[in-house]
Amino acid sequence: MKKSSALVVSVLAGACMVALAQDGFEVNWLQPIAPAAPVDLGAAPVDETPQRWFVELAGNPVAERGSANALRSEKQAFRDAARSAGVRYIENYAFDQLFNGFSITVARSQLGTLMRIPGVKAIYPVETIDLPDQPAASAPELYTALSMTGADIAGSELGLTGAGVRVGIMDTGIDIDHPDFGGGGVNGGTPFPSARIADGWDFVGDAFNADPASAGYNPVPAPDARPDDCNGHGTHVAGIVGANGKVKGVAPKVTFNAYRVFGCEGSTTSDIMLAAMERALLDRVDVLNMSIGASFQWPEYPTAKAATRLVDRGVVVVASAGNSGTSGLYAVSAPSLGEKVISVASYDNIGIAQAAFAVSPDARKIGFNPATGAPPPPASGTALLARTGTATSTADACSPLPANSLAGKVALIRRGSCGFYDKARNAEAAGAIGVVLYNNVAGVLNPTVAGTPSVNIPTVGINDVDGVLLDGRIAAGPTQITWGDFHASQPNPTGDLISSFSSWGTSPDLQLKPDIGAPGGSIYSTYPLEAGGYGSLSGTSMASPHVAGAAALLLQYAPRTPAPKVAAILQNTAVPKAWSGNPGLGFLDSVHRQGAGMMRIDKAVVAATRVQPGKLSLGENQGATSQVRSLQIENTGNKPVTYALSYTAAIGTGAGTFALSYFSGGSAVTFPSPTITVAPRSTATLNATILSATAPAGGLYGGYIVMTPNDGSPTLRVPYSGYIGDYQAKQVLVPTANGFPWLAKLSGNSYTRQAAGATYSMAGDDVPFFLIHFEHQSRIVQMTVRDATTGRDWYTAFETEYFGRNSSATGFYAFSWDGTTLQGRHRVHTVPDGKYIVTLKVLKALGDESNPAHWETWNSPVITIQR
Repeated sequence: MKKSSALVVSVLAGACMVALAQDGFEVNWLQPIAPAAPVDLGAAPVDETPQRWFVELAGNPVAERGSANALRSEKQAFRDAARSAGVRYIENYAFDQLFNGFSITVARSQLGTLMRIPGVKAIYPVETIDLPDQPAASAPELYTALSMTGADIAGSELGLTGAGVRVGIMDTGIDIDHPDFGGGGVNGGTPFPSARIADGWDFVGDAFNADPASAGYNPVPAPDARPDDCNGHGTHVAGIVGANGKVKGVAPKVTFNAYRVFGCEGSTTSDIMLAAMERALLDRVDVLNMSIGASFQWPEYPTAKAATRLVDRGVVVVASAGNSGTSGLYAVSAPSLGEKVISVASYDNIGIAQAAFAVSPDARKIGFNPATGAPPPPASGTALLARTGTATSTADACSPLPANSLAGKVALIRRGSCGFYDKARNAEAAGAIGVVLYNNVAGVLNPTVAGTPSVNIPTVGINDVDGVLLDGRIAAGPTQITWGDFHASQPNPTGDLISSFSSWGTSPDLQLKPDIGAPGGSIYSTYPLEAGGYGSLSGTSMASPHVAGAAALLLQYAPRTPAPKVAAILQNTAVPKAWSGNPGLGFLDSVHRQGAGMMRIDKAVVAATRVQPGKLSLGENQGATSQVRSLQIENTGNKPVTYALSYTAAIGTGAGTFALSYFSGGSAVTFPSPTITVAPRSTATLNATILSATAPAGGLYGGYIVMTPNDGSPTLRVPYSGYIGDYQAKQVLVPTANGFPWLAKLSGNSYTRQAAGATYSMAGDDVPFFLIHFEHQSRIVQMTVRDATTGRDWYTAFETEYFGRNSSATGFYAFSWDGTTLQGRHRVHTVPDGKYIVTLKVLKALGDESNPAHWETWNSPVITIQR
């Protein structure tokens, strides 16, 4: 009997990461493109082994026509068998609708016994999923993000609002009192359910926190019926979907169901997610947004499988691709890895909204960033601006200024030569009541003026262009600065490019993921009233609700659209964007990073032509030079449409999972004819021949089939991706700087490496542990035992399927052996005292079990058992 597992680290979208600098490369066709700066993944080994597990039983869940009575009997049989086998565990949840089984907490030393219980089909780790960092309050608008996806046009010109569509938000809850969701405001008391937030459930309570490393660790849920938000992430996500007040979301008249799976701070777990998904099914939501996920997983992970089953039951499921952009390839998270789930990548917003001040004579708004270490800017008031240098000064305010020369004024100071602290302190000593620092290079300043003694006047940073503007106004005559509740939008240098934090695909079975992209970097939306009412967050968490809101608009426009077809409809009219590594080179970013490209909902709803499938996953080429794939082009309109056929190749990535390298193009597409005409209310078949990239071996390539119409309707695209060479050549058990695999002993939470002959009593935690680094996901992981003296085969100690990779080049998983083995399906052996060798075998991600070349093997040092 095969058992399934995957041990990985999980991330909730929401925190930006540092982008690689990749400017200045001269790119030749099929030549490698190296990043300018390597990613430092750290050297310390990281234990990623959980203690909470999903146990999947053999019968089908209710969503796949399973019998409720049979499922109850099957679960009771497991409980009885576990008790007889001496497995001590805590049953956290039992599942019937979308998954048949449990989540349990069990000691690591009992995993082998757990997997041998009759009726157990598979086990998977229950992942701990973190909350993002909290933002500062900011201006109450989505700004430019809606225009990037055409949601503004869908609302203003097409009249779409999402009315009549029910959207579930699985997150930290929604602020029920928020006026943008029909609440009564800061005084509270809004009843639940309300007109906008019509249903939902709090699965955890305020104090819940699943992070054992947190000071507030409290893993005991306290569910209740009011899914109010005391964190902010869920309110922010819901605002992007459908706020209707100071913020107007993508679909401002949707009805919400709120499923709260986080406390006020800390983490949640993927079994709580699964419980919320089952409730969303029973509540009959039309769309479910999950800005949440477990990275480095397989589509077979329980939340991913459950999400696909939701789609089969009529729910459009949208999920964030994950924020593991600096953790290498094959990192997209579950549930977005689900076969029919819409996995969403993040692009940076084209505008950055900032708090602002106004300046005379025209009340122009100048956006700023408050300086760290200084008092915040005042909420109101007017003062004269004074400059201490000019727009060409190189050491502005680096020397003491004349006494009282800035008395009662706000000083404008240019960056350069000395620190911001020195400049602000000199201005304060000269009597200034505030400081505006401006950049001497392109971009907005984020100054820090922390020091001793402290700076005691408000200090802010602005960009170079606005600084020069203010310098000129002051030179021309008296200029006043006015503080207030103002805001401004600044152009974002990385706008319309994939966000640095957005996770890379593909899935480990080489399915193209992510599916599509939307704005997720620097998004302004609703926030709990007690935290200011409005705020800014970045992450694929913010991209996903743009697509969920768009799905609601599509369902309003075409209510009978089947849930499984929504992804392809949105993909058809998406627009791929330039390579974020160096946009000026003219290449498109990797297909396995941006999917179909930036969603355009305004074009998706009006397009009379649809293409199925919406993406092409080509798999491994293994020496093949081409593949023929068929596309079905359906014209639902009243006129024929002729499409000119072409393709555009995208940037590819090399073989390294963690150390990314890039190459240009390499693939091509040919067609039987340069055009195809689709008659009205009919379907035409397009057979496209995709020529595979042939180098570098182990790389991922991709591009877009482009169909340009002759009638002015939207251009249609279908993304494709593939693997270069033999996927089974990709190594899983890659040696690390820490020397894994190890034989180890566990003491508390620490492991000690053991040499050959290490002795174990097999009592409690004094059992052999094996610390293993997985560079890539694996189809099967198996451990067998043999007598080191006689060579006798003692059969299987451990076997699991669909195993995830480590999150970094130094991460590891810990496997234990309790001294028992399984022969066949049911015969259990307790090995006698003696000397043994444990053999670890790993089947590659798409490997053939019968092919020895598709397995990797490691033999442990000799283990001595002395009970």
